[in-house]
Amino acid sequence: MFDNLSEKLQDIIKKASGNTSLTEENISDVLREVRRALLDADVSLKVVKLFMTALKEKALGEEVLNGVNPSQQFIKIVHDELVNILGNENSPLVLDGHPSLIMMLGLQGSGKTTSAAKLAVKLKKMGKNPLLVAADVYRPAAITQLKTLGQQTDTVVYSQDGVTNVQKIVSDAIEFAKGNGYNVVIIDTAGRLQIDDAMMAELLLIDRAFHPQEKLLVIDSMLGQQAVSVAENFNLQLDITGIVLTKLDGDSRGGAALSVVHSSGKPIKLTGTGEKLDALDDFHPSRMADRILGMGDIVTLVEKAQEVFDEKQAKEFEKKMEKAEFSYNDFLKMQKQMRMFGSVENILGMLPIPGLNRENKELIASEGEKQMKRIESFISSMTPEERAKPSLINTSRKRRIAAGCGMPIHEVNQIISQFDSMRQMMKGFSDIKKKVKSGKMKIPKNLGGRFPF
Repeated sequence: MFDNLSEKLQDIIKKASGNTSLTEENISDVLREVRRALLDADVSLKVVKLFMTALKEKALGEEVLNGVNPSQQFIKIVHDELVNILGNENSPLVLDGHPSLIMMLGLQGSGKTTSAAKLAVKLKKMGKNPLLVAADVYRPAAITQLKTLGQQTDTVVYSQDGVTNVQKIVSDAIEFAKGNGYNVVIIDTAGRLQIDDAMMAELLLIDRAFHPQEKLLVIDSMLGQQAVSVAENFNLQLDITGIVLTKLDGDSRGGAALSVVHSSGKPIKLTGTGEKLDALDDFHPSRMADRILGMGDIVTLVEKAQEVFDEKQAKEFEKKMEKAEFSYNDFLKMQKQMRMFGSVENILGMLPIPGLNRENKELIASEGEKQMKRIESFISSMTPEERAKPSLINTSRKRRIAAGCGMPIHEVNQIISQFDSMRQMMKGFSDIKKKVKSGKMKIPKNLGGRFPF
C-alpha cells in the first residue's frame, strides 16, 4: 500500500544523508520534497500541514543540531511524526460485554461484510465464540454473502428471513447468543453507495438501543481523500470507536491511513491485508512507520510465524531432517504453511532489505510466486510413492513427471538437484547441532558463545 510513499521518503532521506548537519538552509529542500511526497500519496492537506510544521520544528531544534548523524536524526524525526499521525499506539478491541457487541459500519464496497467474517476468525484465535448477525435487510446479496463466509469460517450466522425490523433482528440475535454460549456478537449493518439520512437513522437506533462496545468503521484504503469525509461523517453521527482499513495490499497511495486518524480522532484498530479470511491484523502505528521508512516489521513477521507454524509438525520435520528423510510431501506441507503468511510481496515488506525499491520488490515477488507454483505443479505430478520416497525417481519417472507438469526435463532435474542439496544441508546443520550439544564441537568465540540456530 505505502510503496510509492515509502520509496519517495527513503530516496529523500538518502539524499539528505550527505549533509554534515541539519540547518535551515539544507532542511528546506528536504521538507519541500517530503511535502510533495505526502500530497502525491493523497494525504489530506490539513494533515500534511501539521506534519510539516512538526517536522520543521524538530529538525531545526537545538538537540538535533548538536547531533552527529543528520540522516539518522532526520529518519527518527520522520518516524516519530508518522507514528504520531497514525495514532501513537495500538488500540485493542474492547470485549467486556456479556456478550460483547461489535457494529460493523461502512459504505457498500468497503469490505464490511468480508471484514466481519475475518473478525470472527480473528476472535476465534483469541479463544472467543463469535456469532455473525445479518442485519443488512435491504441487500439480499449481503445476507447470502455473510452466510457463505460463515460456512467457510465455520461461524454461525444469525438471520431472519422476511424480517425488515433490524432492531428486532439484533435483539433476537443477542438473546440467541446468550442462550447458546456466544460471547461476541458481530453485527453486519446495512451499507449504502453514499451516506444518507435513512442509513444513519437506522444505525443510530441500533446504537442507542444496544450500546455496542465497538463501532468499527470499515474504510477502503484506496478511497484516498474521500476516506476523510466518510470517517468524519460516520464519527459525527455515531461516535465510532475505531477504524478497519481494508485492501492495504492494494495499489493505493497510503493517504487514507495517514489522514483518517487525524480527521476522526479515532484509532485504526485493524487492517485487512489480503483476500484470505485470516488476513486481518492488529494495527500498530510504530510498525507501520517502520515499514514506510523501509525498516521492515520483524515483530509482526514473528507473530505471524507463531500463528502459522505447528510446533508438533515442526518437531516432526526436524526429526526427518536429522535422518535425511525429508520428503516431497513434507516440502509441500512446509510451502503451504509459508503461504499462510500471505503473499511473497507482503513478506518482503516485513523484511528490512536496504535498497530494495518497489520495482525490484515486485519482480522478486512475482518470480517467487511463479517458482512456488512450479514446485507445487512438479510435486503434484508425482505418485504418492514418489513424494514419500524421492530416491524412487529415476530417468523414466522424471520424463513422466516432466510431461505431467509441463516442464522440460532439465528443469525437473534442476528442482530435484536443489531439493537433494537442501536435504543434505539440513542434515549437515542437524549433525553440527548434535555435536555442539554433546560437547564434541566448540562454539567459535566470535559467535558470542552461542550457535546461530
